[in-house]
Amino acid sequence: MIFATAIATVLYNCSKKEQTFVDPLEINRDTLVDPSQDFFHYANGGWFKKNPIPASEESNGIFRMIQDTINNQIRNICERSAKEESVKGSNKQKIGDFYASGMDSIAIDKAGILPIKSELTKINSINDIPSLLKTIGYLHTIGCDPGFSFYVAQDDKNSSKNALKLLQGGLGLGERDYYFNNDEETKKIRSEYAKHIQLMLKFLGEKPDNIETQTSSILKLETELAKFSRKIEALRNPIKNYNKMSVAQLNATTPNIEWNEMLNNLSIIKVDSVIVGQPEFYKAFNTTVKSFSLNDWKNYLKWNLINSYASYLSKDINEQNFKFYSTVLNGIKVQKPRWKRIVQQTDSSLGELIGQVYVEEYLPKGTKEKLLEIGNNIRSVYAEHIKKLDWMSNVTKQKALYKLSKIVMKVGYPDKWKDMSSVVIDKNSYCKNVMNINKWEYNYYISKLGKPVDRQEWMMYPQTYNAYYNPSNNEICVPACNIIVPGFEGRMPDDAVLYGIIGGSTFGHEITHGFDDQGSQYDENGNLNNWWTAEDLEKFKAKTVLIVNQFNKYKIENKNINGDATQGENIADLGGVVMGFEAFKKTNQYKTNQSIGGLTPDKRYFLAYGYAWMVNHQKEALMRRIMVDVHSPAQYRVNGALSNIPDFYKAFNILPGSPMYQPADLRVMIW
Repeated sequence: MIFATAIATVLYNCSKKEQTFVDPLEINRDTLVDPSQDFFHYANGGWFKKNPIPASEESNGIFRMIQDTINNQIRNICERSAKEESVKGSNKQKIGDFYASGMDSIAIDKAGILPIKSELTKINSINDIPSLLKTIGYLHTIGCDPGFSFYVAQDDKNSSKNALKLLQGGLGLGERDYYFNNDEETKKIRSEYAKHIQLMLKFLGEKPDNIETQTSSILKLETELAKFSRKIEALRNPIKNYNKMSVAQLNATTPNIEWNEMLNNLSIIKVDSVIVGQPEFYKAFNTTVKSFSLNDWKNYLKWNLINSYASYLSKDINEQNFKFYSTVLNGIKVQKPRWKRIVQQTDSSLGELIGQVYVEEYLPKGTKEKLLEIGNNIRSVYAEHIKKLDWMSNVTKQKALYKLSKIVMKVGYPDKWKDMSSVVIDKNSYCKNVMNINKWEYNYYISKLGKPVDRQEWMMYPQTYNAYYNPSNNEICVPACNIIVPGFEGRMPDDAVLYGIIGGSTFGHEITHGFDDQGSQYDENGNLNNWWTAEDLEKFKAKTVLIVNQFNKYKIENKNINGDATQGENIADLGGVVMGFEAFKKTNQYKTNQSIGGLTPDKRYFLAYGYAWMVNHQKEALMRRIMVDVHSPAQYRVNGALSNIPDFYKAFNILPGSPMYQPADLRVMIW
């Protein structure tokens, strides 16, 4: 577990030239802040003072620094591909032509709404309910989401098979509470939303005298769907969101919708059963099909279409879309430079192709092996921890240990890439290129129905700075770029940093998702299956209540964090930082009490964990995240987790009565 020289050549290409090293953990601190008052701002406040949020960003911090590095690498790939004369159909041709089409703002502006003209014609041609449902189906196949949402994924109770899952959706504001909360901020957002819809309808050429009425009908339809949509916290219960039924049973529940025909509209065949996440939503959707006129539905579908494609259309449409979704909802004042936007979209659309070049050109050899080594070190201490739990019986411990041993670790990059050879990309139309990719992606996922589950598939690209746990596969995925640690370019981070960021906040966090309020309901094979004794399950639930209550008390501006909605991430943060520290204790740096820059090993570890979440958001973006995000704001991902850890108290002399201090009977320690 001592990384020393082994990891040095893996993390970065170290320069032989002597460099002056400035330790991020030292210079990021704000020493005017007492760590017992607010550790997050103590650890990161110095950096925040020197680095205000750019007007083109909703946040600033470690994520943006890493993303800027990745974006510059992808830009290089895109620009080189755009300049080369590549074989038609090759990866480089597709990357280059997609990027070139997005950068051709003159052609995009000249085209106006022409790229979506045929789709508008389909909508305007609706003349009865069957043609309405047919058009709704078609719009889903090109990346829109009218009326409801659905996807193909593993059956939660039979992870070896793929299933069709029908979910609530169709809301332009995303989260149902935006339609009903009556605080001044939310009412202002609803007012701005109405103005935004009116302007977008104007771009579509709708008659000025009708636009206000059309907007009203759109809002009424969305509000009706929102009324029967579950709150974000209710969506965390996999049992209540698992309602398997035959297509015939679904037809009986929604008599206005013939689902065999609807599935045909969605290009889905040979499906005899579906999993309905929220049956009450589909009953409401069934009612709206007739309670709202065909003209109301046409208005809604036209709005849904342009809302889905606004970013790829002319400047005036794009800027209005930005004004509402970026400025009003997230506080971003100006758009990023065009190259950044197109680089990000090229990566989003063709990330599977870019990833292959990225791995070849930018990934140090051995990254995959080293990430796996770190992950296995974390898993090892996790097993030790489970064996020592004082609240869990031996029977349940053995099952937890078995599930832990079966977690698959996908690290670095996939061994097999998705085949995108059928996607047609050229330089003629940016919007059409996006539409072609949406169609490919839709068909790719739909084609899984009736086929064996591919457990080797990745749901992220190697150049994506993120990670995930998939309960149905009992797997974690940590892409290659998670190896990047800003400030340590050209040198090896010390083990405190490695374990605070890569070990704790990444591997430890994702492994713990297998044992959070949701993941704990799945067994080692990825099936919804209770493997707990009744007594242990009650003890576990009592501990999750403690963490819900803890986070319910935290407030940002005028809004409380939703402890129910964020409990899974809060449990994972706590488990991650604990396991990272336990693994760090086994390193030479910790055992020899080696200080660096005047910071003891334990202080460095907890500062590194704070650095892992060094993110500062625009106020508007922060308020939105509290409503729609299952993650707590960064400040409390740090302060909330650390206030439960005795080793942290000892390192920073946290005393009773300080904000970072939790009375012993309220401290949460689950895993």
